[in-house]
Amino acid sequence: MAVRRRTMLAVTASGVLTGCSGATASAPKTTPAQATQPTGPASSRSPRPSASASPVPTRAEIVARYGKVKPTHWGLEVTGALSRLSTTRKVTALTFDACGGRGGSAYDKALIEFLRQSSVPATLFLNSRWIDENPAVFKELAADPLFEIANHGTRHLPLSVSGRSAYQIPGTRDAGEAYDEVAGNRAKLTDLLGHPPRFFRSGTAYCDDVAARIVTDLGERFASFDVNGDGGATFTPEQVQQAMRAVRPGSVVIGHMNHPHGGTARGMRMAVPRLLDSGYTFVRLTDGVRA
Repeated sequence: MAVRRRTMLAVTASGVLTGCSGATASAPKTTPAQATQPTGPASSRSPRPSASASPVPTRAEIVARYGKVKPTHWGLEVTGALSRLSTTRKVTALTFDACGGRGGSAYDKALIEFLRQSSVPATLFLNSRWIDENPAVFKELAADPLFEIANHGTRHLPLSVSGRSAYQIPGTRDAGEAYDEVAGNRAKLTDLLGHPPRFFRSGTAYCDDVAARIVTDLGERFASFDVNGDGGATFTPEQVQQAMRAVRPGSVVIGHMNHPHGGTARGMRMAVPRLLDSGYTFVRLTDGVRA
């Protein structure tokens, strides 16, 4: 769904993308179910997961397919990932991560209420551990058509087939662990929502090109970003407002909805009305990809 209104903007801050501590906490209660291409800059024109009813590969099939494939690229942008919407119109997508684990399972109700009051849609990337800690809130968010629920992994790990780390958080060690990180939370979300999620973002948003292909094979699309809205929930409200000045037509913004004492909600309250005033429309990722 798309909604119109107000703002202007320029400049992106990098910032840490962990969004929480305790990334290696014990695995959640869900067991992975049998539930993109090589390297290069990310683009919304990259291949999307197939909409066909072809069966999702099993863990053993993924290991057989990618167990010996060496990645050639690691970072926030890999081919097959979605970092921008393919449009020249003033359309942008807000995405917010909820990371779970120690220090990362809180709920920024003020942020969500602001989005509701402003009729601004968003895509919410929820980690399996955060869902376990917030079942009632999850149910409420999933029932709200303003929001799209997406996959933020099982243990909030960088997605790798060779154990690469980001921000001192060790990534998945091989193709099998990459499968588990995606498929575990995919199974949980499919059971809770009644349908599988369309998008996946790893803990820290780091990924290699082989792991991105695994995401695609499992029926989802790796979601990156081009505007870091809150520096992993470390920015002050003023820094959030400044970071949002980097928004351009087609921008995908990353923020966090699991740190209510951070500056994200107040910063978005300052930045979003200005974008609406300047003619921007906000969309969920699904709607932006369809447009």
